[in-house]
Amino acid sequence: MLNDETRRKLRILNVGEFIEELEIQQQDPQTLALPFDDRFQLLTDSVYQRKYNEKVRRLIKNAKFRLPKADIHDILYIDKRPLNRGIIADLASCRFVDDCRSIVFQGYPSSGKTFLGCAMAKEACRNQHKTRYIRLPDLLEEYAEKSLLPGGKNKVLNKYAAFKVLVLDEWLMPELSKADVEFLLELTERRFDSTSTIFCTLYKREDWVKRLRSGTYAESMCAVTTTW
Repeated sequence: MLNDETRRKLRILNVGEFIEELEIQQQDPQTLALPFDDRFQLLTDSVYQRKYNEKVRRLIKNAKFRLPKADIHDILYIDKRPLNRGIIADLASCRFVDDCRSIVFQGYPSSGKTFLGCAMAKEACRNQHKTRYIRLPDLLEEYAEKSLLPGGKNKVLNKYAAFKVLVLDEWLMPELSKADVEFLLELTERRFDSTSTIFCTLYKREDWVKRLRSGTYAESMCAVTTTW
């Protein structure tokens, strides 16, 4: 049994879970009969799994998904909604995150774009990537409000540039002002080649330039948005 001083040191090291897992082992005669190396391996595996689960739960909570129960295992493959199982499985592996590429889920209203975006982003959380979901109208509103404060613009840019995976829902749905486009271009530039963005949108890629008020800003943004 662990003495109080050892317990105190384990908690200082932030591995207090070892205490609980060891107490569980103490109640199992079969585990106690194992060699020390085997017991220690089981102990380490249990603590690692517990810490991993806690981190994933925290990442999912902080992502603020619109559909927190969305999951790749619940994706419906039906004739009216043709989805390529191979592509979905590849995306679910989160290789697109490792490659710093982005995804576009485009389709009609109520076709499941938000569900797919949240489901893929949840897989990113399970791969321990810092993730965030936000509707474009809400992002623009936040930027407009924070822009009135000293240094507010840069704080918003830094905040959303830092997420390894960012889900932008209702992409290009609102009418954009020149200031909106400038903000989105700067955000896109900061995220380019180091993060991944999941766009959920009604609009096809060929319509993006027009929705972004055309011009060099729009073309530049589409050029740096490398998608899967």
